[in-house]
Amino acid sequence: MMFVALSLVAGLLTPAPQLTVPGAEQAVVATLDDLTTAGTVKTGHTDPADWAGLHSAATVNPTGVPGTQIDGYFPDTSTTNATHGWKHDSQFVIRLPHKWNGGLVVSGTPGNREQYANDYTISDWVLAKGYAFAATDKGNVGVNFYEDGRRPGDAIAEWNDRVTQLAVAAKAVVRQHYGKRPARTFAAGISNGGYLVRWQLENRGWLYDGGVDWEGTLWRVKGDNLLTFLPPALKAYPDEAGVRAAGFAAGSEFLWPFHRQYYWELTQQLYQKELDPSYQGAAADYDYDERRPYQAVSKIALTGRITKPLITIHGTLDTLLPISRDSDVYAKMVGPNRPFRYHRVEGGNHLDSLVDVYPDRLKPMLPAFRSAFEELEGWVSP
Repeated sequence: MMFVALSLVAGLLTPAPQLTVPGAEQAVVATLDDLTTAGTVKTGHTDPADWAGLHSAATVNPTGVPGTQIDGYFPDTSTTNATHGWKHDSQFVIRLPHKWNGGLVVSGTPGNREQYANDYTISDWVLAKGYAFAATDKGNVGVNFYEDGRRPGDAIAEWNDRVTQLAVAAKAVVRQHYGKRPARTFAAGISNGGYLVRWQLENRGWLYDGGVDWEGTLWRVKGDNLLTFLPPALKAYPDEAGVRAAGFAAGSEFLWPFHRQYYWELTQQLYQKELDPSYQGAAADYDYDERRPYQAVSKIALTGRITKPLITIHGTLDTLLPISRDSDVYAKMVGPNRPFRYHRVEGGNHLDSLVDVYPDRLKPMLPAFRSAFEELEGWVSP
């Protein structure tokens, strides 16, 4: 398919042949005074709604990183992402700071959010360190993401393909822009984005030098996954013993009403519709071992067989993906003989915005992510 690069100058689109994104169907190139959210909010090169709720109000981010931003999309048949009026999925953003440290960070979004979801939590900080940054919407967004794909599991499987596609393209763009390939390429992501980091390092390790997985979602054909612990939690609630038996930590009880109202049932239903769409019963009655949607889950399952250094961080009070049923399990899957480090963050929860509500009970995860990233930098030499 023909690719045309465009440049945004004084609000007008003009040809910009100096940069091309391999495989892209559309791209808009802009030179910006500030690639961080402090600048891109003003210029319309991000969307605060994408990253709402992912950080504490007390977060302090760097600003003042000039450079080049490319927004665009790869060919796709789904149309749920309306950003820029494109109504086209597989949208991406690539940021190239003027002062480059030789590295690249590639990311997929948490939840079912759009491509700017990691701007405040990841992009701002790594750009200030000198990294180029690339993120994708994963190919389908919104609460009806499961409608994409022909067969159960296809929509989530596309997420992995889109991250791979972007990593390859972003490396090529970096080489065009700076005249050399990135010396180090890291994957980083939160929640579903953390799952993508795990999958990439298991299956596409040749693209990366390492990654940071921030509370990634665990998918296994048999064993723990969110379709095995959310239904029993829903059925047991508000019985404390029953919810704890489903895997939710003692001490997290104060978070249960919020997650029961806004997250547990919705999350279970969305992923059940994606992986087992023929089920018509109540969310609390779903029995994964009885239903056995193994063929669909096998498309997205993790094995623990990472091939590059990975650091996983997970909060002990995570009340969406409980640590005992997720990262504790994944750490055992990886085992002691692969390049893996695991940090359990005491008092950390799935959403840093809840730290503002419970400042004496919760600890923000973002500082732990930044520490883990710097640990990865020291672990992986260029």
